[in-house]
Amino acid sequence: MAPPRILAAKAADAPTVAATAPPSLWDPVVRLSHWGIAAAVVLNALVNEGGSLAHVSIGWGAMALLLMRLIWGVLGPTEARFSAFPPNPLTAIAHLRGLASGERPREYPSHNPAGALMVYAFWAALTVVIATGLVMTGGATPMQVAADKAAVASGDWAALVKDDGEEDGEDSVFKEGAEEMHEIAANLLLILAALHIAGVFVEGRLIRRNLLAPMLLGSKTKAEAKRRQ
Repeated sequence: MAPPRILAAKAADAPTVAATAPPSLWDPVVRLSHWGIAAAVVLNALVNEGGSLAHVSIGWGAMALLLMRLIWGVLGPTEARFSAFPPNPLTAIAHLRGLASGERPREYPSHNPAGALMVYAFWAALTVVIATGLVMTGGATPMQVAADKAAVASGDWAALVKDDGEEDGEDSVFKEGAEEMHEIAANLLLILAALHIAGVFVEGRLIRRNLLAPMLLGSKTKAEAKRRQ
């Protein structure tokens, strides 16, 4: 029988260790949805006027990106699937405590537990923003909004008058509630985004790893090493 030290060395070199390593480069769908949604949130919260054609168009774009990412969570590669980063508050707290105490965190094949919670919280808030936005606009597509604004610009107010006439008291209260929820959820998105950026920066410094690179172009060295395996 081999000595324990030899067995431990063999176990350390086993393929299962490489299988649990974090991705050196996220797949294109994950990267596109990540940066596309980030840009949409920033533009619609800080740049575009609410209810404008640009605001509505970007909102629909964010909805498409979110739906694509959710589908990819079922059909995508292993690290992109929901099963790879289930939400677990207790594990997330333990992960953060370990970082705060200076412990070297274990490797995860996808998001770490704290990152996973952030992802689901962000998706939930974004879903509320999108749903309430659709309620506020009556589900109008960007093409419909553009047509209405063009009609108003030409002096034809018929479309807007028709909408006001069809809206009763209950609908008005419902839309006002949706507007309040929309604003709250939009502000929450900005808070979550700020926490996410801070978390990536702080954890990257603590574990001495560039956590941003995999969401950009990845680590060329790691990617090449993975292809050779």
